[in-house]
Amino acid sequence: MSTLPLPATPVNAEHSLLHERALAARDRPAPYGPDVDLTQFNKPEARAPVESLRSLHTQIREAALLAGIVTEEADRAASYFQIDYSAIYQRIRQAYQDQIELMTTQEALQRYEWLRDYWWKAVEVDADKYTAAVELEQTGGFFLRVFAGQQVARPIQACLFVQENNISQNVHNLIIVEEGAEAQLITGCTLHPGVREGLHIGVTEVFLKSGATLTNRMVHNWAEGFHVRPRTGVIAETGATFVSDYILLRPVRSMQAFPKVVLQGEKARAQFHNVVVGLHDSLIDMGLRVELLGRGSQAESISRAVARDNSIIYLRGTFMSRDNDSRGHLDCRGMLLSDAARIYAIPELQAIGAPKSELSHEAAVGPIAEEAIEYLMTRGITRDMAIATLTLGFLKIELPGLPSVVTQHLERVMAATAEGRL
Repeated sequence: MSTLPLPATPVNAEHSLLHERALAARDRPAPYGPDVDLTQFNKPEARAPVESLRSLHTQIREAALLAGIVTEEADRAASYFQIDYSAIYQRIRQAYQDQIELMTTQEALQRYEWLRDYWWKAVEVDADKYTAAVELEQTGGFFLRVFAGQQVARPIQACLFVQENNISQNVHNLIIVEEGAEAQLITGCTLHPGVREGLHIGVTEVFLKSGATLTNRMVHNWAEGFHVRPRTGVIAETGATFVSDYILLRPVRSMQAFPKVVLQGEKARAQFHNVVVGLHDSLIDMGLRVELLGRGSQAESISRAVARDNSIIYLRGTFMSRDNDSRGHLDCRGMLLSDAARIYAIPELQAIGAPKSELSHEAAVGPIAEEAIEYLMTRGITRDMAIATLTLGFLKIELPGLPSVVTQHLERVMAATAEGRL
């Protein structure tokens, strides 16, 4: 286990300053996405811990499974499960006890004073009213630490589950992958079938030490009246690699995210794969900012979006380079399946004091090519099936290492979406 530095300032003084900054930002709207009234939500009852995830109600287990969370834990190194505001389960398999730590962030802050040196360092506490709400009224979140040099063979899973209607779940997650370590994290964010409205704010701060690798696969399943505000920050040191897969295939009232990834170390790398489907009246505003600061840093982002019904999707992307040897590529493509749906692709490239850096983008939005539909129809399939086949092919992005149960579920949902059954 590596030794991490102690904080440069006293814990009380640091916390007081963060609290003051949050108070000043508690009414500050985000620059993108619709504003949400944070005073409208209820507070849920506390949930009792469980001895096993298999003891959860069938509806909870089924909803979690469709978000990639395996309640049998057969192929998992560790599990964290939170319902509403309560962490009901956390377990590290015996074989991985000396490789990782997994606990609530509250417990981690009480155990390690040095952790305050990472608290609100990758995400600004006063970025907007949502980050401020997490500081002022935090309602859970997990701490994951992968010890130096450890190669965690099996995925770690974390589920943030909403069971009660009309609550605001304000979580703060903190992930530290130490020098030369490697891990996979599956984060499933979902809700009980009876939940129709509410808010999930998920602050996640990721710190990748030299040579570290983290593959983070996130599956979101929400509801038509639900608002979602992820707030993610990643800092990658020399030779570190961050891989992010994000999947949203269910209706949502609004989802707005603009993660910031700082590749500050030499040859730091980042890869992003996003698959998003807009259904019904969903408003989805997805963004990404990558700062290529380290010599030879590289980043690639691939996004596929399909908009149906009256949905609106924004695909934003900003790559900013300050190093001549850095490379970055944005690929944003959207497909429209109805006259009322809208997609906006907004790529932005910035080379600042780095005239030899290589930044590029591809952006395209449009309907399915009519000639492709007609070609498939000549093969004896209906027009609806031809559209479904082409849509399914468009949405498919290779996501290496994704659990088979999730892959199969995604294929079923994408097929149903393409065929107009959702």
